[in-house]
Amino acid sequence: MICVSLESFMSENKISVITLGCSKNTVDSERLMSQFKLNKFDLIDDPNQADSIVINTCGFIDAAKEESVNTILSAIEMKKQGKIKKVVVAGCLSERYMNDLRKEIPEVDAFFGTEAYEGIVNEFGGNLKYELLGERIITTPKHFAYLKISEGCDNPCSFCAIPLMRGLHKTKPMEELIAEATSLANQGVKELIIIGQDTTDYGIDLYGKRNLAELLHKLSEINGIEWIRLLYVYPSHFPEDLMEEIANNPKICKYIDIPLQHISDPVLKSMRRGITQRRTKELLTTLQDKIPGLTLRTTFIVGYPNETEKEFEELCRFVRDIKFDRFGVFTYSVEENTPSFILGDPVSPEIKEERKATLMEIQKEISEDKNRTYIGKKLKVVIDSLDGEYYIARSERDAPEVDGEVLISAKEKKYNLGEFYHVDIYECNEYDLFGK
Repeated sequence: MICVSLESFMSENKISVITLGCSKNTVDSERLMSQFKLNKFDLIDDPNQADSIVINTCGFIDAAKEESVNTILSAIEMKKQGKIKKVVVAGCLSERYMNDLRKEIPEVDAFFGTEAYEGIVNEFGGNLKYELLGERIITTPKHFAYLKISEGCDNPCSFCAIPLMRGLHKTKPMEELIAEATSLANQGVKELIIIGQDTTDYGIDLYGKRNLAELLHKLSEINGIEWIRLLYVYPSHFPEDLMEEIANNPKICKYIDIPLQHISDPVLKSMRRGITQRRTKELLTTLQDKIPGLTLRTTFIVGYPNETEKEFEELCRFVRDIKFDRFGVFTYSVEENTPSFILGDPVSPEIKEERKATLMEIQKEISEDKNRTYIGKKLKVVIDSLDGEYYIARSERDAPEVDGEVLISAKEKKYNLGEFYHVDIYECNEYDLFGK
């Protein structure tokens, strides 16, 4: 959950924006907050000090939906106690369940869907500044920012409700992204993290071809940008020229986040992933051959309805064989109006959690083994923050929040947050490195 503040003394509207869910929601909130600022509203960090609360919700899986509903109910309780005057709910959960939410929580003053900037600004008596819609108030540490290059998704994955909430794939024009990234660089951003529901589909609807490689190349030419990191790559249509751009462009991190979800053919077929086990392995081999030093991150879903012990063991063997650098696991969540809904939820919650724990235990050993290979080596890192006795840094191998960290003793000397340094790695644990 992110609550962000800005000082302005020209308005009686004091608004606290609460952001739940993924980095794509973060970008939406940053754009909305910029519109509030342009309308001379106060943005307040502490909801208890605000007149109004805007909750940008997530509706991806059960846990996210539960967090969103609980956050709404907490805000309603504050309203009942007279601490705030207005509660506005927006984002994915609201987009998907707006009618149900209106019936169940009538105390909410207004509901909006995703990217409903104009309606929300109007709700507070402001006017949308169309010519400045790309402007953002950065809520991440000032040296990195997410760049959302598209919205929605065309892939037919059976388990996923994103198209229900975000619609079909819509590419953001390249010139707009270059302008946005240039503005971010001028604000001190040095690392761009490329996001979208499916980043490899960039350009297919607008330009008639997948031209993510061209976009990345142009972004790398922006003064001040030192790292470009690629997330949410769909495996079934990975462009050949994208591999070459990542391999040859020194500003693009040798890092790919490629959510595979599973490896068993029966499960992949039921998931409608558009790729087989054989093609998946061929792609990973090609990526590792063409991009030396590549860091691979992936995520899997366990407990999918047709995942038996046989399919799960197949997934475990695959994880042991490939040895991913970075790794995440979700338990299957039944989502209404998705194709897999009719399959029910035959795998018990206990078995799902056991399978998740088993996979994470396998990955913990792999991660520690990989980390040990970096002891005695020098890595380029960026300093994100200071936490107690350690500076928290990241290498090219690490995306913010989801990956490991490089810890540097704060006793040696003072380092500047947001700056790049080269550090010698002298120790590690399962997920983090220690450098000096």
